[in-house]
Amino acid sequence: MPSPASVQGGDRIRLFCALRLPPEAIERLAGWQRGLTSGRVVTPENLHVTLAFLGHVAAARLPDVVDSLRGAAAGAGEIRLSASRYRETRTVGMVVLDDEGGRATAVADDLQERLERAGLYRREKRAWLPHVTVLRFRERPRLRLEPPDLGVVVPSDAAAYLSRLGPSGAQYEVLESVALGG
Repeated sequence: MPSPASVQGGDRIRLFCALRLPPEAIERLAGWQRGLTSGRVVTPENLHVTLAFLGHVAAARLPDVVDSLRGAAAGAGEIRLSASRYRETRTVGMVVLDDEGGRATAVADDLQERLERAGLYRREKRAWLPHVTVLRFRERPRLRLEPPDLGVVVPSDAAAYLSRLGPSGAQYEVLESVALGG
């Protein structure tokens, strides 16, 4: 895992915070994705549950982002997610997740509040929706899909990610991960 020190302090970097998925959930999602025939499938290493997308931030603020993430994650109980449905927006296809007990939502809300207080984030008007983006497209295919059977997904950690845009899509790099529940 790269060190946060590898990011230069004067740079602006594209960041987001997310729950990391356990390997078995990624395998099941990737297997389900093999049946998709439209758009660009999100690669297994890029599958995650976004808690907050910050956009471009001064690299010197990365420790503040990680501190906010660590604080929100410390109070997390066991997060239990399961696939409920497939949904499309104008540019992405996603597997929407049921959040048993609302624990992932509580972590997302806490993190977003902490980031907002630090001047790093502005909350969206719509409520946070737990989901995994599985497909990107230019023209909405209007697929009607059954969601994959993921069983119960229990993430053990969350991470601050660097997002680099490229011709073949975004590439994500974990800059630092933190345990859920302390």
